[in-house]
Amino acid sequence: MTTTSTGTGTTAGARAHARAQEADALGRTATLPTRPASAWPAPPDGVDADDLVHAEVVAGGGYTHLAVARGTHVRLTDLLGDACAHVLAYRLDRPWERLNVADTVKVQWQVYLTTGHLLLSDQGRVLASIVGDTSTRQDALYGTTTRARNEERYGDGAAHGATPAGRELFALAAAKHDLARRDLPPSISFFQGVRIDDEGRPVFEGSAGQGTAVTLRAEVPLLLLVANTAHPLDPRPFTSTPLEVLAWRGAPTSEEDPSWSATPEGRRAFVNTVADLTARGIA
Repeated sequence: MTTTSTGTGTTAGARAHARAQEADALGRTATLPTRPASAWPAPPDGVDADDLVHAEVVAGGGYTHLAVARGTHVRLTDLLGDACAHVLAYRLDRPWERLNVADTVKVQWQVYLTTGHLLLSDQGRVLASIVGDTSTRQDALYGTTTRARNEERYGDGAAHGATPAGRELFALAAAKHDLARRDLPPSISFFQGVRIDDEGRPVFEGSAGQGTAVTLRAEVPLLLLVANTAHPLDPRPFTSTPLEVLAWRGAPTSEEDPSWSATPEGRRAFVNTVADLTARGIA
C-alpha cells in the first residue's frame, strides 16, 4: 500500500490530525470533557473546583454517560434555551436495577417532577433526588425519540446523522457500560415541558429559557446516560442546542434532611435504599 507523508496516510500524519482536532475543539461550545474536571473555568457557586469530578458540554444531538459515587451532585444546564436532556439512571453496582418512570410517578402521586422529587427504581429505592430546578419544564410521560419516528419526521434518525433519535444515542451510551438495547427503559426528559390539558391531551410547553438548570443528587452509586436531542412532541424542525453537564462530590440525603421525611412514600424509599446499601457494606 502506498502512503504519503502528509494527511493521515502515515502514523505521524494521523497523530498530527488527531491533535489538531482536539486543539480546534478548545474554546468551542461542543467540546470533549474537561480533564481534569477541576480545570473547568466556571465551577457552580459554592463548589470548590477541586471537588468537580465531571465537566463537559454535550452538543445538540450528542450524548454522554457518567458513573458517579453516592452523594455526587450532577447539574444539567440548558446553555442556549433549546437543550432537551433525556435521562436514564442505573445502580452502578447492579445495573439491572434502573429507573422506573411508572413507579417514580405512581409512588409520588406526581407526574410533574421538580425539586424535592425522587427518581425511583422498581425495587422501591431512590436512585437520585432532584435537589435543584430552575426550569420546571420536564416530561415523565413521552420518553425519547426513536429512529423510525425521526426518519418519518426529519428523514434521518441514525445516531451519527443530522437528526439523531434519543434511543439511538442511548444505545451508544449504554454500550460503553456493557448494556444493550434491552436495557433501555423509558426515560425522563428535562428542559422541554409537556402538560396535559383538561381534555387529557398533551400540550408541548417548550423550554423555560437559556441558563436554566436541574441538579440531581446520587443516592446510590449511580450510572447516568444522557441523550441531548429533540423532544418527541416538539413540533418545530429538529432543534437541539448544547447542554452543560457538571458533577461534584457531595453527601447523600440523610435523615436530618427535610426531604427525607417530606412524604411518607419518600421516607419509605429512602429507608429501603439505606437498608440495602448498609447490607452491602456501601452505606
